[in-house]
Amino acid sequence: MSQYLSSNIYSKITNLVEKIQLLEAKLQNTEKEVLELRSLTGGNLVQILNSCVCGNLMVLGTPQVAFSAALRESGSGDTGPFTTATPLQYKRVFSNAGSNYNSATGIFTATVKGMYFFRFSMFNNLSQSPNSVVSLMKNGQRLTSVWDTSGTDANDMGSNAVVIPLNLGDSVYVELQPNRIVYDDGMNYNTFSGFLLFAM
Repeated sequence: MSQYLSSNIYSKITNLVEKIQLLEAKLQNTEKEVLELRSLTGGNLVQILNSCVCGNLMVLGTPQVAFSAALRESGSGDTGPFTTATPLQYKRVFSNAGSNYNSATGIFTATVKGMYFFRFSMFNNLSQSPNSVVSLMKNGQRLTSVWDTSGTDANDMGSNAVVIPLNLGDSVYVELQPNRIVYDDGMNYNTFSGFLLFAM
């Protein structure tokens, strides 16, 4: 009986030794693969994973959403007046990471739920008396405005900014108020910019 126990224990120990040797071999192979990946990536595997793009969003890491645009692509002159409130179409796009800004409509549409920063600037009309009012809108609701409607001086500018949460599909745009005018030229006074601060 003791010989049976000894051979049974010996068999179990042999099996455990083989399993340990197999695990050690797998660990060595994994360590080799990690070293190979480090040499291929210059030691920065996380940065490479963060740069793998799938559509408008990052596969791993932080989504990249940012845009900046000026009102006129070229030339100079007034925009407006219109009889109804009208979204301004910022045609000269400086950047549009994530492709969330549409220059044909002037509307930014959120594809990532998160906290965003938006800024816009306005340059008043040059002729007659000042008659400029623009508002930053979210889903048709006014958030903030910039205006210049009185006085005898010319070449006035203003800007405003907000930090707001957006859900998927929310829209943000700058709206020229009814019967108002803004002026722009190659100096790009009227701008609209925004970016994702963090996803939520």
